[in-house]
Amino acid sequence: MRRDSSVQFGFPRFTGNVRNLILANTAVFVVLLLARAFGQGHVSDWIFSRGIFNPEAVKQAGWIWQFLTYGFIHVDPLNFLFSMLALFFLGSAVESRIGKKLFLEFYLFALIGAGLAGFLLSFIHITPQFAQGAVYGSGPAANAILMMFFLLFRDAPIMVFPIPIPIPVKYIVIFTAAVEGAYLLLSQFSLFFMVQLLGLGAGYAWYKFAWRRAKTSGAIESRIAAIRNAYYRWKRRRAARKFKVYMSMHQHDPKQYFDEYGNFRPPDEDDKKGRGGWVN
Repeated sequence: MRRDSSVQFGFPRFTGNVRNLILANTAVFVVLLLARAFGQGHVSDWIFSRGIFNPEAVKQAGWIWQFLTYGFIHVDPLNFLFSMLALFFLGSAVESRIGKKLFLEFYLFALIGAGLAGFLLSFIHITPQFAQGAVYGSGPAANAILMMFFLLFRDAPIMVFPIPIPIPVKYIVIFTAAVEGAYLLLSQFSLFFMVQLLGLGAGYAWYKFAWRRAKTSGAIESRIAAIRNAYYRWKRRRAARKFKVYMSMHQHDPKQYFDEYGNFRPPDEDDKKGRGGWVN
């Protein structure tokens, strides 16, 4: 599998599913923000309690939609800002490489896959805090995008504010994993930071299996299309040969109707009058 060693960075276009996901996240964040600002705390509390991922709510109440909705619930403005910037800049590069449809599939796989893995880990009771607590925010998806970006553009540099020099993306991945791993240990293995790290794993898993399968499937479909087109060309040549035989049997010169490439000659200018354009 070919990997690009560099990528041209500019200000990405605000299009595709990157735009749709940013708008969806922003809409939910603004609703929660305005509900708090105008004294409608019960509205924001209702959205928050049902939207975040809480293993106990899934086990007891069956709120399985939380495996998806938690990725659209943000509380901290800075966390929301950095997640959207990662989605915009890195996500745009990934989407331009794998396509709009596959990018949405990848994004949802990262959120749901990381949530499901965290849910399964919540059944392990190594310590009272192990894989417990609530999860919210698009951090797992942002981590998956970072991992996918690294796998697609292995040595591409990234400018990280406020550092004024480009840093290879592999060091950004290592730094992100190290920081979140440290938070995981400090929080005594809380589910929140566990799911963040699982986002990196989800990005790698999707690249390893789904993306490779999609590339293989695309190559097979292209090969089938090439075989089908070759078959149609053979049928046209066969029909042309039969027509030549028919014309020779009726004492007509095939050269009057076919050029040296086997294509029909266009009619004379007088014959074209009152008719549509000539199509060979």
